Amino acid sequence: MPYNKNKQQAFQAAQQAYVQLEEAFQQLDEESPDYGHQSKEAHEELNEAEQIIQKAYIVASEHQKRQLDIYSQELAQRKSDLI
Repeated sequence: MPYNKNKQQAFQAAQQAYVQLEEAFQQLDEESPDYGHQSKEAHEELNEAEQIIQKAYIVASEHQKRQLDIYSQELAQRKSDLI
């Protein structure tokens, strides 16, 4: 049971990191005087989400891995958006 609980907790952390990343990207406004700060936050959320998703992938079930793959693809797109 602890193994399954760890899998679930890791997956939930990855989901939360992805949601936080999406929220950071929604806050980006190139016209805002705070854009530099917003961009920095988005970069930080992106890096954190990447790390958390990679860690979750190690213990994930097959179903969870498919969802983590989708998150990883979205992160790659977001990363290219920031460049």
